[in-house]
Amino acid sequence: MIMVGMHQAKTQLSELVQRAEGGEEIVITRNGTPVVTLTAIPKANRMAEAFGALKDTPAVFHDDFDEIPEEIAVAFGIPQGDR
Repeated sequence: MIMVGMHQAKTQLSELVQRAEGGEEIVITRNGTPVVTLTAIPKANRMAEAFGALKDTPAVFHDDFDEIPEEIAVAFGIPQGDR
């Protein structure tokens, strides 16, 4: 943890933000008294967000989901009796 005065924080904000992103905790003081902590916001896991957004959505399968269409069966050489 580092402590910096308000004036220093204003003049070196970009550097302080970069250090906070690197994991440091920055405390900004006013007249020697700590008033604000500068910390990085954790990066979002986009995959988790995508799956999380769908967690309450029920899966819907059509009645013919497991049936192979004729043209696909022929293309893959699946015999008539195996469908």
